[in-house]
Amino acid sequence: MPSYDPNNIFAKILRGELPCYKVYEDDKALAFLDIMPRAPGHTLVLPKAPARNILDVPAADLAHVATVAQKIAKAAMTAFAADGITVQQFNEGAGGQVVFHLHVHVIPRKAGQPMKPPAAEKEKPEVLAEQARTLAAALAAG
Repeated sequence: MPSYDPNNIFAKILRGELPCYKVYEDDKALAFLDIMPRAPGHTLVLPKAPARNILDVPAADLAHVATVAQKIAKAAMTAFAADGITVQQFNEGAGGQVVFHLHVHVIPRKAGQPMKPPAAEKEKPEVLAEQARTLAAALAAG
């Protein structure tokens, strides 16, 4: 398996070199909106520690990412009046992984509305900013 690349886009976001629409952060994880969402509120949850994917992440970091993904999912149900949540996680190119820093997709879903194709279109910054505020407020409300 190839090694972790510290110059991947998510590593740059974690270092503050690139912006993101942050919805949650603690000492071990960061969650932010996908700029090419498959549905409104599509959030990415990743560990702050370098990990290429599920194949090399320490178990404790993976468990923490799962805990944060669950918090995001619960808040997204309220924030986006979702009927359900899709959780996705891909590993290596053959498994569908595109950015090689472990991340979990948390995607709020509405019944009868299909998800957009992956990386189909970039969302408007003002829409993402508003969605980030909405989700962050739902997280803060518990």
